[in-house]
Amino acid sequence: MLRRHPVLSIVTALYLVAVGWITLSSQPQDSEQNTFIRDVIAQIGRFPATSWVTYNGVEFTANIAMFVPMGVLFTLLLGLRRWWVALLIGVVATCTIEFIQLFLPTRYSDVRDLIANTAGTLIGIGVVALITWLKRRGNSQGTPSVDDDIHANALK
Repeated sequence: MLRRHPVLSIVTALYLVAVGWITLSSQPQDSEQNTFIRDVIAQIGRFPATSWVTYNGVEFTANIAMFVPMGVLFTLLLGLRRWWVALLIGVVATCTIEFIQLFLPTRYSDVRDLIANTAGTLIGIGVVALITWLKRRGNSQGTPSVDDDIHANALK
């Protein structure tokens, strides 16, 4: 994998390090010492049109967003045919994080994180599948793709 996709492999490794740092660092980003996030959410939620915005909802959405790249990167590395391996990697990564958090005094483990992270991984896989489908559909209808334009310009 590293030889076939060296840049993608490096980006994936850096992403995994960032996820590890965010989820396992001794000081959570939303700690009581840092009330900025909670204050911003409280200010947004005070209007009738945005009263549905809550800290728990924002945290759940952030967990989804954090794992979308997991689905994208591993699907690109492994290929769309092995999408299920990308999903398995996302679930195993989440279970590993949640297990380690059981032993960290400033962290807590939550089943909702497993649900959110798995959803994020699935969304990432879906993004790759959709883009692949659109690209194949465009090519089958005779619509020139970006690759075709590059190839045509190279021949001029």
